[in-house]
Amino acid sequence: MEQSNLSANTVMDHPRALTDKITQIRIAGPSKFQVIADFDATLTRYRVNGLRGQTSHGLLQQGDAYYDAKRQALYDHYHPLEISPVIPIDEKTKLMEEWWSKTHELLIEGGLTYAAIKKSVANSSIAFREGVTELFEFLEKKEIPVLIFSAGLADVIEEVLRQNLHRTFKNVKIVSNRMVFNDDGQLVSFKGKLIHVLNKNEHALDMAAPLHDQLGVDTGEEDEENANMKQRTNVLLMGDHLGDLRMSDGLNYETRISIGFLNDNIEKSLESYREAFDVVYLNDAPMWGALELVSQLFSTEAS
Repeated sequence: MEQSNLSANTVMDHPRALTDKITQIRIAGPSKFQVIADFDATLTRYRVNGLRGQTSHGLLQQGDAYYDAKRQALYDHYHPLEISPVIPIDEKTKLMEEWWSKTHELLIEGGLTYAAIKKSVANSSIAFREGVTELFEFLEKKEIPVLIFSAGLADVIEEVLRQNLHRTFKNVKIVSNRMVFNDDGQLVSFKGKLIHVLNKNEHALDMAAPLHDQLGVDTGEEDEENANMKQRTNVLLMGDHLGDLRMSDGLNYETRISIGFLNDNIEKSLESYREAFDVVYLNDAPMWGALELVSQLFSTEAS
């Protein structure tokens, strides 16, 4: 997407307010800044080759048609409840915990292996937006952390990053459901508390599984790192649903710039998106606009 097309797919209702936020964040500097991003249809593309791209959960195939079908049946039952506008939030939260728990149980019972995850990712139609690699590289250079919040599976997301970006970033942390495998590479349990679609926010930092080194040993740096994150009170938040704005709940932020990716049902949803987000990108736009924004915040000449 060329710059002219990106501009045509950019909606910004209050440019003056955004300019003021940019100024405040620039003055505070990169040491007070963090990026919070949803994964599916935010960092990844909504459509791939003209078709709806897969999600990190949707791409997973256990290698057992029976268990894949059972997980699909759970989706068919619970997804309408997830998006229902009439179910109270407390009741919906219990339903989401139920759904995620049953799905995780099926993955364990069905003998999911890490080899199956690698194969699923290799065969998937998941792809990152153009500019994601460049955005991560810029933020890494500035030592600005990126928190990827997902109600999905951390191990799947990490494999997607490995296979699609072909490198890792020391500033990127995935806050999601993390698997535990035995010596044969078979899933035996999940680590940390359950993270689902209604609780994926900065509170989840305290719920997520610890960071691990290459040998799978806890680094012991989690508490210090999480405390550091909470000192970074200026935020760029990126999501594709209005509910993603809750990802910064639990952080007593001073200044937040929010970017919304409106990928579908644009006519129906644009009004609510433009009211909620500082900037809205339409039609599966690339990540170049976000990169330009952080470049404005922190010039490349000096950290």
